[in-house]
Amino acid sequence: MAQYRTQTKIIADILVTARDMNTAGDGVGITTLLRKGNVSYNRMTKLIADLVGAGLLEEHMLEKNAKYKISERGITFLTAYSQFEDFAQSFGLRL
Repeated sequence: MAQYRTQTKIIADILVTARDMNTAGDGVGITTLLRKGNVSYNRMTKLIADLVGAGLLEEHMLEKNAKYKISERGITFLTAYSQFEDFAQSFGLRL
């Protein structure tokens, strides 16, 4: 049976991508987030809007393209999520 990702896991995947794929330092584009997040464009745009609104991602306009960087708050979220995921797995649970 296929394992579906939760909304929280998808958010964590997006934040990890924004953190790890930002090699040039100017952020990552929506195409990169789409490929690594593996969700539809419509869902990704809604998620990005939510993440920017929550302060987990920072949006920067470069020319006519938006680039996204993980914020300090996003890094804090990922740290807490990782700790909770490890805690749950220690009890044999999968998030």
